[in-house]
Amino acid sequence: MSDNSFGTLFRVTTWGESHGPAIGCVIDGCPPGISLSETDIQPWLDRRRPGLSKFTTQRQEADQVRILSGVFEGRTTGTPISLMIENTDQRSKDYSEIATRYRPGHADVTYDLKYGHRDYRGGGRSSARETACRVAAGGVARRVIDTLIGDTAIIRAALIQVGGLGIDRSRWDWDEVNNNPFFCPDAITAIEWEGLLSAVRKDGSSIGALVEVVAENFPAGLGAPLYGKLDADLASALMGINGVKAVEIGEGFGVAVLRGEDNADPMRMRDGALHFEGNRAGGILGGISTGQPITARFAIKPTSSILVPVPSVNRQGENIDVTTKGRHDPCIGIRAVPVAEAMVACLLVDHLLRDHAQNGWTRDER
Repeated sequence: MSDNSFGTLFRVTTWGESHGPAIGCVIDGCPPGISLSETDIQPWLDRRRPGLSKFTTQRQEADQVRILSGVFEGRTTGTPISLMIENTDQRSKDYSEIATRYRPGHADVTYDLKYGHRDYRGGGRSSARETACRVAAGGVARRVIDTLIGDTAIIRAALIQVGGLGIDRSRWDWDEVNNNPFFCPDAITAIEWEGLLSAVRKDGSSIGALVEVVAENFPAGLGAPLYGKLDADLASALMGINGVKAVEIGEGFGVAVLRGEDNADPMRMRDGALHFEGNRAGGILGGISTGQPITARFAIKPTSSILVPVPSVNRQGENIDVTTKGRHDPCIGIRAVPVAEAMVACLLVDHLLRDHAQNGWTRDER
């Protein structure tokens, strides 16, 4: 299997399976001299790890990260950084009944059609367990961002809708995101989600969600026309998260109902500087960042592993009904929040390095 890497100059390759002994990643292209230790990475993994509330899978994984290479005396050396996270709470027997059965909505059937052989224990490589590797890589990316730009650059995400119940954006409070188990910026809606998800979980089912991610205080000029567009790469990074079925940037699908004058982001000079009076473009024009907040949203499907029987087939070509036992998230959108932040961090570091490689040495002269 190829295609286990993403990024150009800041390149991340993940490895491992859901029920193997460990998972991890190799980061190539991290600049040397960056202060880095496990304690810089662990807090981000702690936000994603399973078992934090009754609304996520009850698999108990400490997700303790170990740096195996690429760091000496507390600083990156410029060589590949290898990170490892041990799997300590696998229950492979939970999946014995689906060894020859295809779970509808899951990658079981496509893996068999493509490879003729699959790891049915938790989905193997297709499991969302792999996203822990991306979050670990995102922790490294954030250290690079802090070094290149400073801690004024902020990347944060929030869950904004569960099923048909969305937040009231007038109550948006970033400080509220870490005060509830949903990464919700609206304290009132978070309480309503508790009842909704409790009912979904009791039914043995699952539900979809919307996540919004925002990157602020990044410079203008990231990305390139045509085949290096920042928005195209951003869409690819978010679409590559397990379960994501749609991505929109800025106004997104809303632009379809707008007139040109309403969609345009007006510009004016203020105090000798260019100022945008709107941000329907989501901080990206012509594939290049404007310096405004980079905003995107994505829709994530309901978890495919559910207790409700669903018609399917098995490897023998027989019609069956499938239920999936085990420990599963009733809404995978919750733990997708820190994954989204990590993917955006890795993407923006990659574009920062690409921009500097092309014209960083001339920027101060322009």
